[in-house]
Amino acid sequence: MKNNNNSTTPKAPVMAPVTAPESVVAYDESHFANAVVPPIFQNSLFTFENCAEMIETYAGRKIRPVYSRGLNPTVRAFEDKIAALEKTQDALGLASGMAAISSAVLSVVKPGDRIVSVEHCYPDAYRFFEMFLRDMNVTVEYVDGRDIDAVRATLPGAKILYLESPTSWTFHTHNIAALCDAARDHGAVSMIDNSWASPIFCQPATLGCDVVIHSASKYLGGHSDVVAGVIAGTNEFIGRVRSNVLPYLGAKLSAFDSWLLLRGLRTLPARMREHQRSALIIAQNLADHPQVTAVHYPGLMTPPAPGLNGSSGLFSFEFSPKVNIPTFVDALRFFKIGVSWGGHESLIVPALVTRAQVGGPNSAMRFGVPENLVRLHIGLESAEDLWSDLATAIEASLK
Repeated sequence: MKNNNNSTTPKAPVMAPVTAPESVVAYDESHFANAVVPPIFQNSLFTFENCAEMIETYAGRKIRPVYSRGLNPTVRAFEDKIAALEKTQDALGLASGMAAISSAVLSVVKPGDRIVSVEHCYPDAYRFFEMFLRDMNVTVEYVDGRDIDAVRATLPGAKILYLESPTSWTFHTHNIAALCDAARDHGAVSMIDNSWASPIFCQPATLGCDVVIHSASKYLGGHSDVVAGVIAGTNEFIGRVRSNVLPYLGAKLSAFDSWLLLRGLRTLPARMREHQRSALIIAQNLADHPQVTAVHYPGLMTPPAPGLNGSSGLFSFEFSPKVNIPTFVDALRFFKIGVSWGGHESLIVPALVTRAQVGGPNSAMRFGVPENLVRLHIGLESAEDLWSDLATAIEASLK
């Protein structure tokens, strides 16, 4: 007779973690009320079952939503997706990209501190550095991020190394891993704005970057219908921002905006591949055009920029003196004149506009963005239609 006393219960299979970006954005481990789309928790507060539960929560022994300025289930679902995409321990959603930049920076610096930033950083980040931080007696030193030795020379004593790769307007790419190693050697926190590449084409935390920042209004949302930001990093860093900055500056992300972002994330990998496909066609055609003197697009670099495994739809190029740029811009049909980028629509902004901008320090003038430069965002329209539009407008604008 068989001895059944030695029988063992089969163990449940161990499920491998979901890591492929396509699966991270499309697959949810659980579904509230079996709803395939997460619900919008559009409420300001969450009540307690009893007094003991409230005491446990306030004492920090239980983590649960209390007030939507601090924790909201819909917002949390978005944050979890970003942490998984960026391969970080945690993430924190905020009300805008600038809220993310300022909250991350203010969680580190105090009066008397110094920051090192790459040149050609996002114009509003530059204004934040030059206006708000300088009023706090925090100094910012700018350096060409392509020169690693120059960056190393500025790092002693700095609290933050602030990066973009590629940079705004000029699209200079940097060796992210080498720069973050240098920051670590000098005890500085490395931060990068990863909005251009998205987590699909770059995951800076895997390259040694401490803090990853996004304007979620751009590719993460992808539909030009939401303004939001997000910070990704370690549990310790995100916990510090969540506890010490978010409650008091109050730049919370709303539940509805989080729901829009979750919807946008579902198609992020597919959208990024299409932006890249069309942008490569347009950039190469511009590079071959006799009236174009330079194209600044990482996708055309050989070899590829270190740390990037793809290129998005945003880049710039420079015209010859024979092209009247305002006439060219006004002659376009598919390209709309407008700020921001990352949505389905193609956009154009000439540098002569940003060079003329008032209201604070001007990064385009500080870092020498040329007047003949034009920035394009390649949307999801037909690449053939977009090129026909550009070629026709160039012809119509010759002096």
